[in-house]
Amino acid sequence: MTNPTAKKRRDAKIERLELRASPSQTSAIRRAAAAMAKTVTAFVLDAATIEAERAIADRRLFRLDPDRWERFVNALDRPVKEKPRLRKLMRRPSVLD
Repeated sequence: MTNPTAKKRRDAKIERLELRASPSQTSAIRRAAAAMAKTVTAFVLDAATIEAERAIADRRLFRLDPDRWERFVNALDRPVKEKPRLRKLMRRPSVLD
């Protein structure tokens, strides 16, 4: 069973976001928040979080037609080619080491 107090601490809203909006954007956001019976903060955070998750998912998922999918899978299944120059480079100490 999860500890509800620990979850509340993890989800504590301690960060602050600030943004600028035009009067028409502000008005639309306020009207939409009221229509959803939410505070402006809750409405904006919900909408921004949904869009953020969608943007992140779009970078992890991609669609390919059957021909391109086949070529993609074949490329993944191909044996790795030996790359001596890359191996040599990776053995050298990094400037960050």
